[in-house]
Amino acid sequence: MSTHRTIAVVAHQGKTLGGGLDELRRRLTDRDIEELFWYEVPKSRKAPKRVRKALAKDPDLLVVWGGDGMVQRTLDVVARSGSKVPVAIMPAGTGNLLAGNLGIPTDLEQAVRIAFEGSRRRLDLGKLDGEHFAVMAGVGFDGAMIKDADGALKDRLGKLAYVWTGVRNVQGEAARTKIKVDGATWFDDTASCVLIGNVGTITGGIQAFDEAVPDDGWLDVGVATAQGALQWARTLGTMAVKRSDSSPFVRTTRARKIDVKLDSKLEYELDGGARSRTRQFTAMVVPGAVEICVPARAD
Repeated sequence: MSTHRTIAVVAHQGKTLGGGLDELRRRLTDRDIEELFWYEVPKSRKAPKRVRKALAKDPDLLVVWGGDGMVQRTLDVVARSGSKVPVAIMPAGTGNLLAGNLGIPTDLEQAVRIAFEGSRRRLDLGKLDGEHFAVMAGVGFDGAMIKDADGALKDRLGKLAYVWTGVRNVQGEAARTKIKVDGATWFDDTASCVLIGNVGTITGGIQAFDEAVPDDGWLDVGVATAQGALQWARTLGTMAVKRSDSSPFVRTTRARKIDVKLDSKLEYELDGGARSRTRQFTAMVVPGAVEICVPARAD
């Protein structure tokens, strides 16, 4: 039986799922809650301020409505605050990568049921340049692809935006890259993409990290050396049918701290959201940073 008497909702107005926010409100109030605090934002960048207001209400449950960018911004605030409030994800975005990796379906009725009747799971987060991420951070090919797909193109084409921009960016920059994992040099060569993952499945349903678990205290690290359309086609083809690290153009490992230095500035992304160009960054795991509502475990 639910103990969530006070509910706070932070919602992206431009995202849709089921019957929309009206249906979400009805399904929440059907649960015989005592108080409902409701905040809407026009874009995910506006979410942090509203999340802080929501947390100030000391809710029993925080519901986030939107895609991976909205979820990332929300979890970043929750982790920074040290709040123990469980977070329920309503996967109303384009990719919904965190929800998909956790088994939360793009079905509003089921997502609400999970929020009230499911299990709770404490997840690790990654942290890069002071900002937390739940799915992945990427630089190079991945960052350029996300930057091109962000915004209006993603709104018009959905997942196809990533396919379109991926094709455009396979001829993009490759930079001399030095990667240290937990203080030891692990890679020092030319790379077209560096990915740091907290979960296994990334953009386009690609299984980038075969053994990634979001609550194991580790981040998974991958570097791709593929350049040009042919090598990228071989790489993605291999990842679609075999282990990602079986490709000759992919190398993976695990670490708690990752230092990346590039010889030129490239775009990076967090959970599908474009960030600025950078020449170096450090990412580290934050174990058990947030508690997420997930499907009930089978007995």
